[in-house]
Amino acid sequence: MADATELNRLFWHSRRGMLELDVLLVPFVKEVYSTLDAEDQARYRKLLECEDQDMFGWFMQRDEPEDADLRRIVRMILDRVQPK
Repeated sequence: MADATELNRLFWHSRRGMLELDVLLVPFVKEVYSTLDAEDQARYRKLLECEDQDMFGWFMQRDEPEDADLRRIVRMILDRVQPK
């Protein structure tokens, strides 16, 4: 379980300054992150280490991460916002 300090840090790291990323990442960290298991939380933290341009391409579905962990967390975030 994520403590308040970690969630606050992740919130600020999720604010990327690119609207397309902010509208995906900020709500995800606020509403979903604390419900994830430890492995998926680690995947999210790993995602935050990536370059904004890479993430933009992944979330706009122009490309996908080569790393399986990153593919999983990107898919989780996209599944959350895409209509079923």
